[in-house]
Amino acid sequence: MQRKLFVSLFLIVLVALSAACQPVQPVEPAPAAAPEVPVPGGENRIVLATTTSTRDSGLLDVILPMFEEEYGIDVDVVAVGTGQSLKLGEDGNADVVLVHARALEDAFMEAGHGVRREAVMYNDFVIVGPPDDAAGIAGGSDAAAAFAQIAAAEAPFVSRGDDSGTHVKEFEVWAAAGVEPAGDWYVSAGQGMGAVLTMADEQQAYTLSDRATYLARTLEGTDLVIAVEGDPILFNPYGVIAVNPDKNPQIKGDVANQFIDWLVSLPTQEVISGYGVEAFGSPLFVPDSEAWRNR
Repeated sequence: MQRKLFVSLFLIVLVALSAACQPVQPVEPAPAAAPEVPVPGGENRIVLATTTSTRDSGLLDVILPMFEEEYGIDVDVVAVGTGQSLKLGEDGNADVVLVHARALEDAFMEAGHGVRREAVMYNDFVIVGPPDDAAGIAGGSDAAAAFAQIAAAEAPFVSRGDDSGTHVKEFEVWAAAGVEPAGDWYVSAGQGMGAVLTMADEQQAYTLSDRATYLARTLEGTDLVIAVEGDPILFNPYGVIAVNPDKNPQIKGDVANQFIDWLVSLPTQEVISGYGVEAFGSPLFVPDSEAWRNR
């Protein structure tokens, strides 16, 4: 009896040790959870589909309460990538979209999914990475050359991978570099900008970020630094679009236009012009509405 008990305990310990010695398999990043999408309709509310950068930068937290208080209309925000935002509009599941991929916006309008587009603001993209700069790109201003160096060095790079405006811009830069990114060094996250910056920080990897979200993330602590900036290809304009009311009888076309009028008006543009100045010494977004340009 004692011999059988000893053998059983020995086998249990052996199995446990064997399991502990197995190599740990890398875990692929989980795709971003599908956001809850409020359907247009209901009194005194509209649905705004927008990019994660307008949310993660903190801008919406500042300006939307102003609109809600002034007009008595609640704004339900769905913050996803530009591609997903435009898809929500195309499907009639948003009243307004606020995005940053001009080619996709123009195609959206040409297809009749939107009835009005207005320029709102702009900033730029930056290539950020770890301080040790394994790819040797720090201080440059040629985004395509930097991407080519990252690929040649097979330095870790985290991509949004979510059909966002940032993702579209990233592939524009890869195309300019003549590179099709692939391999263990290239991670497609399927996440928003804030989550991707966190991943890149944890993995000491490079990524492409809009400047506003990156700067907002520095307030929370990050080792990532700006490596490349200032290339004209990194220009990042934002536009707001009223969704075609024919998409859904619940879409509030009048309120959507009222929201757009407010967003591009001088008082709101003035608020945008000052957002970030106190924390960073310069605004996170530059106003760009017609009213602002002609003031």
